Amino acid sequence: MQYNLLKLRKYDRRMSQADVAKYLGIATHTYNQKELGNREFTQDEMFKLAKLFGKPIDDIFLPR
Repeated sequence: MQYNLLKLRKYDRRMSQADVAKYLGIATHTYNQKELGNREFTQDEMFKLAKLFGKPIDDIFLPR
């Protein structure tokens, strides 16, 4: 996945990694690893992020 759009959505909402991690119910370090592309987001996490940012999943995540 390409996560630049995720970072952009987070920046637009003025949210930190800690804010998003708390929303997802995961550790900040885990979220950081996922945002960097070192770990994959679960399908459930992708849907939660789409809801959080009010965007379709395709507007946040792109295939590599």
